[in-house]
Amino acid sequence: MRKLQAVVFDMDDTLYPEREYVYSGFRAVASWVETNLGVPRDRVLKELWQIFITENRKKTFDIWLTKMGLAPEAWVPQMIKVYRSHQPRIKPYPDVSGLLGRLRRIYRLGLVTDGCLAVQKKKLEALELSSHFDAIVFSDAWGKEAWKPNSRPFRAILEQLGINGSEAVYVGDNPLKDFLGARDVGMWTVRVRRSNGLYSHLSPPSVEYAPHVEITDLNDLEKALARIEEMAGHGLKGAKKNA
Repeated sequence: MRKLQAVVFDMDDTLYPEREYVYSGFRAVASWVETNLGVPRDRVLKELWQIFITENRKKTFDIWLTKMGLAPEAWVPQMIKVYRSHQPRIKPYPDVSGLLGRLRRIYRLGLVTDGCLAVQKKKLEALELSSHFDAIVFSDAWGKEAWKPNSRPFRAILEQLGINGSEAVYVGDNPLKDFLGARDVGMWTVRVRRSNGLYSHLSPPSVEYAPHVEITDLNDLEKALARIEEMAGHGLKGAKKNA
């Protein structure tokens, strides 16, 4: 008898390359900078991207403005507004649509995603994946305090799907936030650790943050689910094995 009833996914860097969203946002910001600050957009885009991949990802705009001799406090808020409000140019990983179609013939599917509500909704719309999911939870609906690793969005998705935690698997990529809350509500967990992922270099800070199974791309997810079914059948909840 099948133990698992549902597979729940993270979105950013799990279903699509998050770098594409960042680049898309930088492109919009670069156009705004050209109009408002007079710096050619191609130059701005190139420099923002270079800072992002080699320096501080969370302070990209501050660093660029400082290098340009401009006051970050004067311009960063508007750049962030442009970044967050732009229409994303993103596509799912090539393995996603086919996989979701196959899985939906067997499991119920869910999505739990963090980030500013309006931004995440724009991303999901751009990806054109909503129809694959039986339930979708945006953690920001309850405010930033409910973002992962808080267990609240995981409890919500289980309630929407009408199942217990032990009947569901959460698939994500970031060990600092994706698995702790899921494990707290009894879910199984799978980490997709792509070589070029933004968080592939991170290690879980403790066993509570670690996934039960780790794979390198979604083509291996069905094998991982079979492994978890086997683990569940043998009462190995909490064991950590590679697929």
